[in-house]
Amino acid sequence: MKRGKNYKESAKLVDRSVLYDAADAVALVKKAAHAKFDETVELHIRTGCDGRHAEQQIRGAVVLPNGTGKTVRVLVFAKGAKLDEATAAGADYVGGEELIPKIQNEGWLDFDVVVATPDMMGVVGRLGRVLGPKGLMPNPKAGTVTMDVTGAVKQIKAGKIEYRLDKANIIHVPIGKTSFTEEALQENFQAVMDAIIKARPAAVKGQFLKSVTLASTMGPGVKLNVVKLMA
Repeated sequence: MKRGKNYKESAKLVDRSVLYDAADAVALVKKAAHAKFDETVELHIRTGCDGRHAEQQIRGAVVLPNGTGKTVRVLVFAKGAKLDEATAAGADYVGGEELIPKIQNEGWLDFDVVVATPDMMGVVGRLGRVLGPKGLMPNPKAGTVTMDVTGAVKQIKAGKIEYRLDKANIIHVPIGKTSFTEEALQENFQAVMDAIIKARPAAVKGQFLKSVTLASTMGPGVKLNVVKLMA
């Protein structure tokens, strides 16, 4: 892959032979960010899981103490009083069966998270082929299938993020923006790491965390000392 001049300059700041402490890694990622926009700081965790086995899957959610720095658009599928509840909680879009053709046929996807009450999952299930591949399907483990619509919407708006294994058994999550203070990024990082270490499947043998890397959207990756993270 051909890299630009700015990236090459930023990469010089990172010593590839060093495994950094979390505080040093956060400081480096902020220093190496060179884009003209407020880059997202991303955490990439390569695990020892084998996601082909259900008992080694990881999926959950965690509320970042300092938010994501991003405005999250929430769609809620509900009916009756729960529609009003979702609107009052700050959901951007609320509705029921009438939204199905808009998403299926018109390709409407102007939302980042989908929440559904359990009694609407029969309806939402029809969107599996559209929402599933985009990681937008509501899931009880992520807290997005719930009767507590108010709690779900407010947590998402406050900085709740979902984490899950991809096909390569890696977890990719945002932990904030490069404009955040180092302290805010460290707090968000620790919240995610605590949640994922706690979510270790019992069926995973050997090393759980293979590698942990922090990077901004356009910046170089900074590898962390996994041993210290697990201590």
